[in-house]
Amino acid sequence: MFLYGPSGSGKTTLLNVLAGIQTPDKGVVQVLGSALGSMSARARDRFRGRYIGYIFQQFNLVPYLTVAENIALARHFGAPDPSVWRPSAEQFQKETRALLARLGLSEELLSRQAMRLSVGQQQRVAVARALINRPRLIIADEPSSALDSDARDDFLALLLECAAVHDSAVVFVSHDRGMARHFETQVALASVNGAAGGP
Repeated sequence: MFLYGPSGSGKTTLLNVLAGIQTPDKGVVQVLGSALGSMSARARDRFRGRYIGYIFQQFNLVPYLTVAENIALARHFGAPDPSVWRPSAEQFQKETRALLARLGLSEELLSRQAMRLSVGQQQRVAVARALINRPRLIIADEPSSALDSDARDDFLALLLECAAVHDSAVVFVSHDRGMARHFETQVALASVNGAAGGP
């Protein structure tokens, strides 16, 4: 799903509610059949780590950690869904290398600190971290805003290809409505009195 709307329309707030980072003031939000508002903050963190891959606009990599360590954080904070994948440490490392290769990153980058990567490399590491636990839902909050139009299209095609491998749903936010053509569903936030609607 492609989600768009003007600045201040609540796109990031909506994503944070979907991810359980924030809870709604009223009503019920269900993700994958679970009511997030009825969970404790710790339970929501575990749920997010296990079932949701979040790609932040600023990537949110830990700058002094290596690529391998940044990706391993995803496993530490949210064990993969055991009904989908229960990897050993060796399998996890193998999956990490395979995912980096699919994203066009060389294995030698595993030992490089995140702060020593280009913006494009950081972006791909952020995607790898979001995908490594084979999440059922991928949330992407304008992760391509720093790229030119050709690079944005290439990045999005790669993200959707990787998501398709594990049958992950994708909610993607961007100001660039030209990217909407890549998605089956487009939703405009605040299109009618603040309600979501069609294009």
